[in-house]
Amino acid sequence: MIFGRGKRSTSKSDSVTEESVAEETEAAETEPTEANSSAEGSTAARRTDPLDAVYERELHGPFDIDEVDAPEGYVDLGALLIAPQSGLQLRLEVEESSQRVIAVTLDLAGSSLQLQAFAAPRSSGLWSEIRENIAASVESQGGNVEELDGSFGPEVLAKLPAEAADGSKGFRAARFIGVDGPRWFLRGVLGGPAALEADAASELEALFRTIVVVRGDAPMPPRDLLPLALPKEAAPAPDAADQPQSEQGLEPPKRGPEITQIG
Repeated sequence: MIFGRGKRSTSKSDSVTEESVAEETEAAETEPTEANSSAEGSTAARRTDPLDAVYERELHGPFDIDEVDAPEGYVDLGALLIAPQSGLQLRLEVEESSQRVIAVTLDLAGSSLQLQAFAAPRSSGLWSEIRENIAASVESQGGNVEELDGSFGPEVLAKLPAEAADGSKGFRAARFIGVDGPRWFLRGVLGGPAALEADAASELEALFRTIVVVRGDAPMPPRDLLPLALPKEAAPAPDAADQPQSEQGLEPPKRGPEITQIG
């Protein structure tokens, strides 16, 4: 697994808001797709649960820390524990002004999965209301949304107008998935081929199921971002501080996608 670190220069609230989804679709790193693309035909394929069973979070994940017997072997990011996998690159989005980690992006086989976890009410979930906010935000920017019945239940496919490299009109796509857990909500944004193609999404969906959320006992307002932290693996050892990062097994830090909280 390779670690990278990006920066976010503008400080914004950690809570989920009703702001633009334009940066999420750019963060997804999806090349604009021509409007008549055959990728539209992949919607039906995504409606089939790859688990071939009715989705139940407690059985299929993502999991709460109290539901995991042995959390060893995960990459510890504070509020999120990530299962390592060959070929997986992990990018941490850092707010430049505060140096806080505000999001995690998993890159695998040309697609990406951006992750953020939020505090949620004890008695109810957030995903239903957030889906409505995503739809309103996309439509206000001239885009369109489609609500799908996906692997984790209801999800949102958002498309915003964009211009391809050859000047033709197309769109940028991002597929939003969300899961309500005990006092937390986990949001994922699939980008690249995974936003539209079931086969490309399958590995990242499998990774999403293995994520462990650490809510903690501290009281937090609903929709506040759960605190993330740099993993120990991403920090150079004291006796290796002067070595180039490539010699320490880490990807040199680079600017990652800007993150806009929405919902």
